[in-house]
Amino acid sequence: MSRIPSKSDILDWISENPTLTAKRDIAKAFGVKGAARIDLKRVLKELETEGHLEKRKRSYQDPDRLPPVSVLQITGPDADGDLFAKPMEWQGEGVEPVILVVTRAADPALGPGDRILARLTLIKGEEHHYEARLIRRIGTNPRRILGVFRKTAEGGRIVPVDKGSDKEWVVAEGATHGAKDGELVEAEQAGPKGRMGLPRARVVERLGDPSAAKAVSLIAIHQHSIPDSFPDDVIAEADRAKPIGLKGREDLRHLPLITIDPSDARDHDDACYAHADEDPSNPDGHIVWVAIADVAAYVTPGSALDREARKRGNSTYFPDRVVPMLPDRLSGDLCSLHEGVPRACIAVRIQLDAEGTMLSHSFHRGLMRSPASLHYEEVQQAVDGAPNDRCGPLLEPVLNPLYAAYEALVAARARRQPLDLDLPERRIELDHAGQVTSVSFKDRLDAHRLIEEFMILANVAAAETLIAKRVPLLFRVHEEPSPEKLDALRETAQASGYALAKGQVLKTAHLNRLLNAAAGSEDAELINMSTLRAMTQAYYAPDNLGHFGLALSRYAHFTSPIRRYADLVVHRALIAAHGWGNDGLRPEDYDALEAIGEHISDTERRSMIAERDTTDRYIASYLSERVGDEFSGRISGIARFGVFVKLDDAGADGLVPMRSIGREYFHYDAEAGTLMGADTGLMISLGQRVTVRLAEATPVTGGIALELLALEGDAIPQGRRSPAGRPPRRGRIKAKRRAEKTRRKVKRTRR
Repeated sequence: MSRIPSKSDILDWISENPTLTAKRDIAKAFGVKGAARIDLKRVLKELETEGHLEKRKRSYQDPDRLPPVSVLQITGPDADGDLFAKPMEWQGEGVEPVILVVTRAADPALGPGDRILARLTLIKGEEHHYEARLIRRIGTNPRRILGVFRKTAEGGRIVPVDKGSDKEWVVAEGATHGAKDGELVEAEQAGPKGRMGLPRARVVERLGDPSAAKAVSLIAIHQHSIPDSFPDDVIAEADRAKPIGLKGREDLRHLPLITIDPSDARDHDDACYAHADEDPSNPDGHIVWVAIADVAAYVTPGSALDREARKRGNSTYFPDRVVPMLPDRLSGDLCSLHEGVPRACIAVRIQLDAEGTMLSHSFHRGLMRSPASLHYEEVQQAVDGAPNDRCGPLLEPVLNPLYAAYEALVAARARRQPLDLDLPERRIELDHAGQVTSVSFKDRLDAHRLIEEFMILANVAAAETLIAKRVPLLFRVHEEPSPEKLDALRETAQASGYALAKGQVLKTAHLNRLLNAAAGSEDAELINMSTLRAMTQAYYAPDNLGHFGLALSRYAHFTSPIRRYADLVVHRALIAAHGWGNDGLRPEDYDALEAIGEHISDTERRSMIAERDTTDRYIASYLSERVGDEFSGRISGIARFGVFVKLDDAGADGLVPMRSIGREYFHYDAEAGTLMGADTGLMISLGQRVTVRLAEATPVTGGIALELLALEGDAIPQGRRSPAGRPPRRGRIKAKRRAEKTRRKVKRTRR
């Protein structure tokens, strides 16, 4: 009977003979014949399940991966005209993968020897291993233009939408990409810079109607002056970057540090791993590792990349695109902790006791290789008892220990009592044409909370380490609410029948008691929103004033240096504190920390406003086809000019103009936050349930106008409005009397 080789024998053979990897080659090498081939097939299948091998048609290969964004060199077309490329940085031990370049009509011509930055898709069951789509040629950085296309006899012109640009671009007849007159298009520069006459461009994407959903985020980018193209010197510097090896670093590649992100994430800047603490003095304790991409190794102080990253401050996220802080070569490739790819990192090892208290921590500059890039939903399903093929092998050795450590952190969080707001986040789903298909609320899974708790833990460890080593840094500061905002929250709570204690040092635990009292009731959303409005805006500063919302006295952002400049500053501070190299924070940088903190706090707010405006426009576009429909909602705000209503199903905020509420004059009481009808005495206040009709939805502005139909289930009574729009004198007197009576009631309630 033929001897079946062991798994290690098979792996050694494949490593030594990368061109002889078919099952028949392996069987021949070990003399496996007849029925024994079935047993060999079983062993190969086990190796594939365990992640040691990857099957491609009839051969087995080394499972090392190429990053989703990679630098390739064009090798030329084959006999069929298909364009192929090879990776410039293949680090696997198996056969170099074959890459098919899938070109689009707007792509420039590519020839043998061209180096490109491309986005890769893993392909199974074909002769090639990856398909690549061009991002750009290496060494080129064509300028991007967003504008309205105007048809001409020679081809066309592009009128930029950017307010700061009054120069049109000429488009040749063969470079219009089929654009029609009046369409919004995205184009790139064609031809050399500095030529005489108007600059030339070619259309790379047609966005259609300027008011259409696909154009929304691009318009927001230009309206808010968010830099969305990188200068040539920044791109050139990024293109020169090479993968960092093990020299001068700790080898962490043996640690199964996995990344857990949204399913559509393109970059992975954090990974984690946990296991039981073997220290007998810490029974039932945990060891948690959090590894973060070592962006500081590539973006050094004073470099072109550093100047541009500081200018942007952060990445900006829209439903259909990301404006990154760093070029794709870094954000999507070298600084992203991709599955199966060695990557430089800064990691923190944290020791927890059984109750989740941090006992010790230490930082390490190392090289890691993640065994898996997972997404939240599949991780949660695996832990809940339905693992897929990717999570199954990781359940016992990786996922279960992670969740065990998370349970300890949940206990620590309960003792600390950070602010526990329940505010669902809206999720906008788009189709391939950029049209909104649905607006829903994102699910909050334990997998999300697990990563949040691990990141908070790592951020605290970074702040504590730098404070102990007396190295300046940027703290994430969140001050407690002002007395005026607390008074407003207290009044809202009292009007809803809840209490918020006064005359004591405010703690998040006090606010949590209010939130818990309202949980599950009709007032829950109102109390959560009012509590959020009472909070101050968090910011970055070199002075440690604590983080009120998280109930932490020391806190800094360390975990997202790909998308936040503040985290990059903290990484540099850690490098300087540990003496890891000359790419850390320099003494001359210390005096600039305050100005940097102010600037990146401003860029963060700019991005938040742009993201919010874009979401509003997408929702208005989604609702524009439902004008005339009725919706249920809750009053979320009251102003002199009308009532704001938050719709239940879309989470959108719409305005009921004052002129459309009944046919009577309404007296506005700013102190009580109410409206009172002069004729009927109808009282409108925060939190009331309403039925409204959608009167107007304007995608260009994001505005939503509503008509109030019913309040707390009762139809709106119709008063009598005078021709001048104000009630008769008798009505005004009655309204004032009712308002005064309301104020007296509010005062008695406060007492």
